[in-house]
Amino acid sequence: MLRTLFIAAAALFAATSAHAFKLGIIAFQMSAETHARCSNAAADAAKKLGWTVQQLNSEGSLPKHSEQIEAMIQAKVDGLVLCMGKPIEADAQFASVKKAGIPLVTVVSGTSPHSLFDIQVNDYIGGAQATMYLLSKMNYKGEILTARFEQNVASRIRGKILDVILSENPAVKVLGSHSMARTASWRDDVRNGMQALILQNKGKFQGVWASWDGQAWIIDDLLRAQGYKKGDVVMVSVDGGQESYRRIKDPESLFTATVAIPFESMGQMAIDALDKIVVKKIPRDKVVSGPYLWVDGVLVDASNVDKFIK
Repeated sequence: MLRTLFIAAAALFAATSAHAFKLGIIAFQMSAETHARCSNAAADAAKKLGWTVQQLNSEGSLPKHSEQIEAMIQAKVDGLVLCMGKPIEADAQFASVKKAGIPLVTVVSGTSPHSLFDIQVNDYIGGAQATMYLLSKMNYKGEILTARFEQNVASRIRGKILDVILSENPAVKVLGSHSMARTASWRDDVRNGMQALILQNKGKFQGVWASWDGQAWIIDDLLRAQGYKKGDVVMVSVDGGQESYRRIKDPESLFTATVAIPFESMGQMAIDALDKIVVKKIPRDKVVSGPYLWVDGVLVDASNVDKFIK
């Protein structure tokens, strides 16, 4: 009888371990710290559950992004996480994922009828926080430069909120604006565009608004190279992360504040949701209500940055 029980237990173990949960993770642009933070945190959380994980990097290319989604379908993954995915541009691929019966969770991507839900911060609120901080530091008057990114829904929303707030504060003028067009070579794009604006308007602006922190780091380096000192210009952005916190703390940096988004937590939340919905069979409506799972951002400046620096 003991032998029978042992054989049964061994068979059960073999059956449960024969197929580890196969997870696919695609980040749109891993050279952007935020995408990497989300993807790596999701991968770490999945591995702790014993899942097999394949991470891909679309390198800022929409065609590659679509191809990688198709590749995950062909690989017959059990679940898919997209960090900063493109639900509108890759709608056909999203539809194919759903048709293949693969549960899909996106992070900071926007909702899709083909995904379970999107894990998102409220960029209307985050954009307002960053912009109002900038204007308050400028006493609601003066000139600013802006760095935008229209191809990303979150950055685009922040830009629209900036425009709304500026329409109610006519004493603040935009001297020049650069809209980032390239994603694969985004650093060069921002550097070239903003360097031209800084040189054209040297000494004329008191504030800089950047749609996300990666842009702000480049602008910070450009300003320092031009001889600007901390306090000469107020610069705000959105994203957070250790590099941003280091710069806020740095006495030489002009990076003043950021609205921190917890990308690591969001990546972990994607895995937790898939585990509950797919593995533990908990109804989706018990895990998230509606197409979004909302997460709060926090404004970080010199007054509280020490709480965030690791």
